[in-house]
Amino acid sequence: MSTSPQYDEILNRFERLSTADQLQLLEDLVSLMRRQVIAQPSPARHSIMELRGLGKEIWEGIDAQEYVNQERASWNG
Repeated sequence: MSTSPQYDEILNRFERLSTADQLQLLEDLVSLMRRQVIAQPSPARHSIMELRGLGKEIWEGIDAQEYVNQERASWNG
């Protein structure tokens, strides 16, 4: 993987830290990243209407009222 000189320098400095300092730095970096992710705008919301017509071929030739009547009749055993 190709990295920048700055990245390599940071990694080299990280490796020279004590284990306790490495862990603290990782926690701080994760916290920083979380704040950045939270600050980003959320993805566009979708409308239920985008699903309109999805699967309509399944219902072709089926009478909706007859289907409902059959389902209701099956509830009573």
